[in-house]
Amino acid sequence: MFGITAKIWREQNPELKGNIRDYATINELICLSNMENINAIFIDQGIPQGERLVKLNKIAIEQMQILEDDKNRKLLK
Repeated sequence: MFGITAKIWREQNPELKGNIRDYATINELICLSNMENINAIFIDQGIPQGERLVKLNKIAIEQMQILEDDKNRKLLK
């Protein structure tokens, strides 16, 4: 989701307290929550870990592109 492991993030940011999620954007947190839910469904369906990872990565990229697309965003009034 973030492009690096939690361990690497901690090594690169020793001065920061907490974990990588504490510094994530709202869009990253939304996407991460969705990925956790979808992963649970995939596990329930018996999809192997490697296959889940590939599928989740593709879905996460698509969701982040949608969430970050400000040009086509319609605001509620």
